Amino acid sequence: MANDNRKLGAGEVVPLALQHVVAMVVGCVTVPTILGTAGGIGSDDLVIMMQASLLCAAIAILIHAFGKFGVGCKLPVIIGSGFAFIPTLTSIVKTDGMSGVLGAQLIGALVGILVGLSFKKIRFLFPPIVTASVVLTVGISLYGTAVKYMAGGEKSPIFGTPKAWIVALITLGSVLFFSQFCKGILKVSATLLGLIIGYVVAACLGMVDFTRVANAAVVALPKPFHFGLSFSVGGIVSMIIIFVINSIQDIGQFEATTAGAFNRKATDKELSGGIIGNNISSAIGAILGGTPNATCGQNVGIVVTTNVTDRIVFVVSALIIMVTALIPKLAEIFLTIPLPVLGGATITVFGSIAMTGVRMLSGAGLTPRNLSIAGLSVALAVGLSRTPGAFESCPEVIRMIFGGSEIVIVALIAIVLNLILPKEKQS
Repeated sequence: MANDNRKLGAGEVVPLALQHVVAMVVGCVTVPTILGTAGGIGSDDLVIMMQASLLCAAIAILIHAFGKFGVGCKLPVIIGSGFAFIPTLTSIVKTDGMSGVLGAQLIGALVGILVGLSFKKIRFLFPPIVTASVVLTVGISLYGTAVKYMAGGEKSPIFGTPKAWIVALITLGSVLFFSQFCKGILKVSATLLGLIIGYVVAACLGMVDFTRVANAAVVALPKPFHFGLSFSVGGIVSMIIIFVINSIQDIGQFEATTAGAFNRKATDKELSGGIIGNNISSAIGAILGGTPNATCGQNVGIVVTTNVTDRIVFVVSALIIMVTALIPKLAEIFLTIPLPVLGGATITVFGSIAMTGVRMLSGAGLTPRNLSIAGLSVALAVGLSRTPGAFESCPEVIRMIFGGSEIVIVALIAIVLNLILPKEKQS
């Protein structure tokens, strides 16, 4: 990794590393929590999921920092749990449980590695209009989850109560304040700071229980195959599609990093190694019980803003994350976060994902052809996913692929439309 030729002092490295950690940690808390809630997973297993997600993120960061043998991009990037996977993960866990999720994740990650090895040959399938449609749908599909959390969480005693909404809105207001009216570390850490403020308010209202934290172990090692692995055709197909789509999104993050930090395009070697590195860590996550990984866009923003690309900063970030992953008490603290706080803190993140899709759509060009592809694929994805029983009389594989995740539907339809609709003539 190159930098701006300024040697960082020891007193600068840790704060810069912590800045990256606080920017990525919310995802490693949110994704397992949403998945666990959807699958009815107990608190003990949620702790294992969070620890594994953090550990695999740390492994991925180190893979990229050193980049050996074509694995890793050797770029200044931070890796964390991928929000884009949530709709597909929750769809699979409801039918196949955690073992089905992790089995599909393992196969999907292996296919993702193949994408990294041969991405130039299949890149034509994912032009900007397809990726934009997918990203837009990811954001839209997460809105319902965030709002349910803001209301207290379904089946919760506080669901829909004024207490839940007060906490959620205070959290959301805090996030907006730090993100819009502050600068530097406060702006970058807006989501985390809003979550902390909401957490304090919730604790004052008696919504936080520390009993499990007191009883949790201080140190615990990973538990390979704790959830087991099982394989269903529908789940595997769904996960393969989202892993391929995520690889394309990762390419965008790597390109943004090299353009913003080094004023150049990413090389084929960097892109290929980056995709392979992320998918190797996701495959390890399937074994340990962690969620799939993706390149964190907020951390790309930090790199571009600070222009600090020293490898030591990212190595220290990974070590901090790794230590956190091995301490169950910290994971238990994360699990005491009330759902209204989590919803209020993350709805802006989900909103930004959708708006990123809109920006990408605009960048692809608002031509009649592109509007047809995006409009039809998004409409069918959102509509079908919200119409239970639409494929009731179809084969099980069709029901699993098209009756669950919006992301799978939008990706398939957008890809097919892009291939069959006539190209517009260049004027």
